[in-house]
Amino acid sequence: MEINKYVPFISTLVMALFVVFVLRRYFATKKVHFLFWGIGLAMFGAGSFAEAYFAFGWNKWIFFLWYLCGAALTAAWIGHGTLKLLVRKKWADGATILLVLTSLWTTYLMFQVMPDLDASLFNKDIPISEQYATKKVKAGDSLPEGVETAVITYKGEEVTIIPRIMPYKARVRSMTPWLNIYGMLTLVGGAIYSGFLFWRKRVMPHRVIGNVLIAAGGLLIASASSLTRAGYGQFLYLGELFSAILMFWGFIVSSKSSQGDQPGKA
Repeated sequence: MEINKYVPFISTLVMALFVVFVLRRYFATKKVHFLFWGIGLAMFGAGSFAEAYFAFGWNKWIFFLWYLCGAALTAAWIGHGTLKLLVRKKWADGATILLVLTSLWTTYLMFQVMPDLDASLFNKDIPISEQYATKKVKAGDSLPEGVETAVITYKGEEVTIIPRIMPYKARVRSMTPWLNIYGMLTLVGGAIYSGFLFWRKRVMPHRVIGNVLIAAGGLLIASASSLTRAGYGQFLYLGELFSAILMFWGFIVSSKSSQGDQPGKA
């Protein structure tokens, strides 16, 4: 899709404005949930910037940035900000330590896979989301015409694969589902929970609307990411853009005429 060459530029701009908006709130209030949101949103923007860069050429460290920030860590850090807002108990501090350690481990695994990236398979005319992950060919799979396959030995067994930039069963890929699930549950779940509380109390209707928008944005990017893992990466960039717009819109609506800690303050 030709539009995929331009969408990441727009997403990067939207996220840059969003990050400034959130970090200004952090420096004004010194409340830590704004910091986690700001870091997570900055990761989102870094991933969008990397996608924009790949329309022009290859750079392995831009790929490092794209996968680590965009694919692995973004959702978890944004979602953890919502957790820190809604939960003030000590176990939330333990969750913070676990998130930081998990993020460091994921970063280590990303460094580990860097020497094995195959840059010769990169094509700047194809979205990076469609060409980064080596896939296993299962019995009965119908392959598009012209797709090249290879046979490798994995754990003592011969496996037929479609070679891509990142090698088959790269260990770092095992971390991304758990980080994204955690992020989706905390961000979307927290927004829905907060919106429900405001709706039930019949107070602050702008908070209800804002949380609905934030939850919709979170669900949209989660759906786009799931489609990418299933082999439909052409929808990821549009999903990221509309997700960014919905969450930013929700944040602004929720913050309107209020001095509270939105999104999601109960």
